[in-house]
Amino acid sequence: MENEDIVTFCGLCCLDCHGYTQKIPDLARDLRKELRKVNYAKFADTLSSLPFANAFLKYEDCYEVLGLMMKFRCKKGCRNGGGPPSCKIRACCRDKNIQGCWECDECMTCEKLDFLQANHGDGHRKNLAAIQKKGIDEFVKGKRYW
Repeated sequence: MENEDIVTFCGLCCLDCHGYTQKIPDLARDLRKELRKVNYAKFADTLSSLPFANAFLKYEDCYEVLGLMMKFRCKKGCRNGGGPPSCKIRACCRDKNIQGCWECDECMTCEKLDFLQANHGDGHRKNLAAIQKKGIDEFVKGKRYW
């Protein structure tokens, strides 16, 4: 299985993660650089007093969020130590000596996966079903949910 390292224990794929691909962090970095270059903070401050542009009062917050977006990078992937170090799903799979949740009979109802719903809906469970049906390599080539 050539793709084992990019499929997480919970059934997500690193190739779909903006932290792994680093596209969003790079765009945030580049935007902050350009904003500094053109002294956009001064522009935002000037415009913020106008009724149609009072959202610029929050410019510094926006700039700070871009800084946080720059930091969301994952170069290792889940299986190689990336992601949350205290991931209960990773620990469970390792304790059971399985490659991922798709090898567990409880994967479709497991409460350890529930916290993913806030961000991924039922995408991870759809992926788990696809991996059970097709295997990891075919899953990576096909339609994936994030």
